[in-house]
Amino acid sequence: MQPEGHLALFQSERRRLAGLAYRMTGSVADTEDILQQAWIRFAAQPLAAIDTPPRYLGTLVARLCLDQIRSARARRERYVGAWLPDPLVHDTALDAEQSWIVAEDVGIALILTLDRLTPEMRAAFLLRDAFDYSFDEIAAVVGRSPATCRQLVSRARKRMAGADPGPAPSRAETAPLVAAFWHAARTGDMQALTALFAEDIEVHTDGGGKVPAAINVLRGRRRAVGLFAGLARKRPLPPPPLPPIRLINGAPGFVTREPGNVLQATALGIRAGKITAVWIVRNPDKLRHLRGDEAH
Repeated sequence: MQPEGHLALFQSERRRLAGLAYRMTGSVADTEDILQQAWIRFAAQPLAAIDTPPRYLGTLVARLCLDQIRSARARRERYVGAWLPDPLVHDTALDAEQSWIVAEDVGIALILTLDRLTPEMRAAFLLRDAFDYSFDEIAAVVGRSPATCRQLVSRARKRMAGADPGPAPSRAETAPLVAAFWHAARTGDMQALTALFAEDIEVHTDGGGKVPAAINVLRGRRRAVGLFAGLARKRPLPPPPLPPIRLINGAPGFVTREPGNVLQATALGIRAGKITAVWIVRNPDKLRHLRGDEAH
């Protein structure tokens, strides 16, 4: 049996560590595996030998994440179609303290931008800007000099500029748009879809090559409208009622069962009263953490 002191310390840091691991990997399964590995290693160390346990745990998790994403890069190059992070789905009324992960700054657009950074750049940026690590501490994690880590963070900040969409619109603003999108997309109402979509909308559909999905990211209002109108022609009418609106990585959306018994998480990026992005995760490997009763 492990000392209670280890467990209490680890549990007090768990949400913070999960937030770091998820931002690094974009995967719920990898996050859980990394936390399990971190716990095993932490529990094996005498507490008296650790100067600052929270710092020790953060460094340990960051190193495990680096190992994971370095090994995953070759697999990512062979990934079929658009890649999206595993969706974090919450009821809109859920208290953030009940969540298993720190909910802030895990937006899909942010994770996609982080994913375009090198593993070392991503680790340096997150440890510096999100977790306030010194450059000496970052150097110990990524295996570079403090001066190099400073450069990594500077380059990452430039690439991340604009990834933060700003304050999220309120539920009162987004709920009518979600409802309108549901009806227009399910009925193929091209006029309504055109009115809802921003000119530069992007539609990402992640099937991982395991279920039907668009291979490429669709950019532009015309292509997005054509996609949903085409899908609607394959569905029976009238459409089912709007499912419960969920928060998916902080964005409004819903979880559904689609034809072929395919579980699907759909999230909407909304800005200035328009839908700017539709993120659809259909890859069953990325939805295993969702409960069956979440889908409608």
